Amino acid sequence: MNDDIPYNKTFDLMPGQAEEVAPRVRAIVADNPGPFTFKGTVSYIIGRGKVAILDPGPDDEAHVAALLDAVRGETVTHIFVTHTHRDHSPAVPRIKAATGATVYAEGPHRPARPLHIGETNRLDASADLEFRPDVALADGDVVTGDGWTIEAVATPGHTANHMAYAFKESDLLFSGDHVMAWATTIVAPPDGAMSDYMASLAKLARRSEPVYLPGHGGPVREAPRFVERLIIHRRRREASILRRLGEGAADIPTLVRAIYIGLDPRLVGAAALSVLAHLEDLFARGLVATDGAPAIGGTYRLAEFPLPAA
Repeated sequence: MNDDIPYNKTFDLMPGQAEEVAPRVRAIVADNPGPFTFKGTVSYIIGRGKVAILDPGPDDEAHVAALLDAVRGETVTHIFVTHTHRDHSPAVPRIKAATGATVYAEGPHRPARPLHIGETNRLDASADLEFRPDVALADGDVVTGDGWTIEAVATPGHTANHMAYAFKESDLLFSGDHVMAWATTIVAPPDGAMSDYMASLAKLARRSEPVYLPGHGGPVREAPRFVERLIIHRRRREASILRRLGEGAADIPTLVRAIYIGLDPRLVGAAALSVLAHLEDLFARGLVATDGAPAIGGTYRLAEFPLPAA
């Protein structure tokens, strides 16, 4: 197996239109396309009659109206949230106010690690800092509704509070932003952590669901194999960083230019944060050294005496 990821950028769902995308699952995409959201955030309706809504999406009046119109004549009993970036959870208060549904999620937004002295969270503007679930879910918790069963699967990495949800009756997993068919996931410290992300990928690779429904874009098919390729891709990215540092010390802009060939200029900042996420992990494992704590403005070199492998 090589590290070529079989991305699928086919996605024809139009904003505001509900479409059945799997047994007992309808999808509605928000009209918030962009370099990080693809064609828009996808909200899901689970079940029929008494239903759950997963990831109500951004605080967008048209999207909220489309969701409520799609469940007209039905009862929304549950709201699930995968994570608290502002394209996924801010519509929760509107949906809850209109339906009285109970909100389930891992917890409020928080950084994956403590901030270093003088450091700010560059992604605070993209976080829904006001979000609080009615019910905090732990890994493995099971929530049942009318004809559906949801298992909470903790998948930190993209954010500290990221949660995927396995839909038992349809043998699929709502993967949020942790695994997507159209692109790799952004892991940006201190909002997320590469060590957490890789551990969560390994966890998903051990699961059997063949299809994932992500927070952006279309379904992930042959999901366990796709996840294995994501793991290989990340390990190769890590190897590229170490190989470049083997030529001499470098800062993050230098590493980005060496590793990301032909990168969309709009994604340079995200690529820099992704490299920082890898460097934090490599530093913690004793493979990379820097002066002080790993930081976006730091200079990195190979560790003189790497720690032995665990």
